[in-house]
Amino acid sequence: MKYTFACSMVNHGLIGGGLILDDEALTYRTGKLTIEPRLRNLVLPLEEIESVSWKNVVFPIATFTMKSGEEYRFMIFNRMRFERAYWDIIG
Repeated sequence: MKYTFACSMVNHGLIGGGLILDDEALTYRTGKLTIEPRLRNLVLPLEEIESVSWKNVVFPIATFTMKSGEEYRFMIFNRMRFERAYWDIIG
């Protein structure tokens, strides 16, 4: 199953884009040319995600902590739908 979500990456400001969640990975895509090339098409394999935590500012911000220690933050505009899809996929 494949799910898509509107989001903004939190990386020295907000960078609009989209998240694609499928059985193998969480993929962030943006067309912004002003950010690092590795972040334009960022793929986070599900088996490499150690934890997901949430913080509510005005919108919910998800922090994905990877097994390597890296952290990625996304403002996801439909938290409940994302959480249902994420837990449906990873079990």
